[in-house]
Amino acid sequence: MGGGVRGILVDSSVVLAADEDGEASLTPGATYLLSKLRHSNIPTVFPPPFSYDPPPPPRNLSALKVSFLERMAKLYSFDCFLLNLSSVADTTNEVAQAWAANGGSFLYVVSDDKKNLVLNLSNCDWVIIILRSLGQGSADGVKGSVLGKRSGMLLIDKLEELPLAICNLNKKALGMKTVTVGYIMKPSREEDFAKRGAFPLYPTQNGLIFVPLTFELPMSSQLREVDVVMHKATDEILSIEQKSSSEFLKKIIYTRGMQELQRCIEEQPDCSLIDPLENIYPVLDRLRIQQILLSLESLSTDSLCKIRGPHFLKVDNFDEPNLAQRLLEAKLFPPSIVKPQVACGVADAHSMAIVFRVDDYMGLNVPLPAVVQADHFEQLELKEYVDHSSTLFKFYVLGDKVFYAVRRSTPNADILVKLSENNGLKPLLFDSLRSLPTVKENQHSGVGDSHMDNNQHLNLGLVTEAASYLRKMLDLTIFGFDVVIQEGSGDHVIVDVNYLPSFKEVPDDVAIPAFWEAIKRKHDSRNINAQE
Repeated sequence: MGGGVRGILVDSSVVLAADEDGEASLTPGATYLLSKLRHSNIPTVFPPPFSYDPPPPPRNLSALKVSFLERMAKLYSFDCFLLNLSSVADTTNEVAQAWAANGGSFLYVVSDDKKNLVLNLSNCDWVIIILRSLGQGSADGVKGSVLGKRSGMLLIDKLEELPLAICNLNKKALGMKTVTVGYIMKPSREEDFAKRGAFPLYPTQNGLIFVPLTFELPMSSQLREVDVVMHKATDEILSIEQKSSSEFLKKIIYTRGMQELQRCIEEQPDCSLIDPLENIYPVLDRLRIQQILLSLESLSTDSLCKIRGPHFLKVDNFDEPNLAQRLLEAKLFPPSIVKPQVACGVADAHSMAIVFRVDDYMGLNVPLPAVVQADHFEQLELKEYVDHSSTLFKFYVLGDKVFYAVRRSTPNADILVKLSENNGLKPLLFDSLRSLPTVKENQHSGVGDSHMDNNQHLNLGLVTEAASYLRKMLDLTIFGFDVVIQEGSGDHVIVDVNYLPSFKEVPDDVAIPAFWEAIKRKHDSRNINAQE
């Protein structure tokens, strides 16, 4: 195979479903496969149907399917060109000319019902992947007549198996020591990473190959082929029942697939998680994170400003009679932000409120998560509102590399009060993932100037030191946190911490290599520790 798989030809027989009415559609698993190949860093092409298997069907039926295939090729950014597959020599020459600069070997994916095509292709030096037809014995016939002649043919039962097959072919052909990273997260998040080139099926500069894991295949067999599993476990949380912080970790209910992944990881100790589930639990619990942030103030002794978490207070019931006194003792003066203690993984984790008067805590309409179903009040944290010139610094920690970006944030307290006076100073309710209380530029002259002044006063060395401290405390490979700078005191206040952020504000040519290096170093350090 030389330089590994450098081009993939996906035959229409594996992606186009047969339809008696002539309507074209995708086969089961085709959408999954095409989405993975789209950003695999391996060129992919569709040979149109009916270009190789005479006599052709009625012209109108052929045209419909060709048109559909061309639309799919455009949707997934693939090429689509006609091949004369009746002549193996002409076909291989055409492909070689089209992908001359790629080198390596080409892979043809075809259904086992195209026996003549498979037999013809057996004479070229391509790697042939044959999709077994469900409920049919044709694959066995193909296997007996062709697979015995040459080793460049493989059988798969589902299209979901193809990415792992490509990964294994690349590892074998390149003969280099690689680390296979299996990843699993919700499709939209995966798409965000993949379209930036973060998950190539071809080895990165530091020897990583990424392969998607899927709950559609047995997890145990997939894990035997990978060295590292990178996950966003919060995407797989069904519910979190919370009665007290001590029980927090025991009340996370994952999907059936995630539970299977947990079980299989325990049975295969050589496969490591980035990061272990117990390491991400503090990030799920805003109360626990605030307690960890309390220790940051020890880092500020040599600086004119200090870095810290906000003042906070856990409240189990808004109707408790001494709430006002507790707020005062916690140095929480209106306005304050109210957030659910559960930080992510459930629908209402980002439903928040800004409260301007102590009396308005009673009956506060902040949606409650699953614990309400168990007849318990949701535990919430109250945090001081820090005036910060509407400027938020988003920090991203990728291994030992630290990056940051600047965003607009909520207005200062006096502006929020003015905005709320028209509403009788009622609490401002918002979802932090969708919309934040904001102010138009002409309502607050000087926002732009304050933004620039605040940026100049960022103590990057202090925040970088805090990032290193949190990395050791949390033992996380990739995480992020938000910093605001308090007007007057210059305090750097960490208001949020999250696991495996997208870091999309960081340029790809900088962020993606740092992302790969963070994963590689984590894997290498685990191996070193295991040997000691």
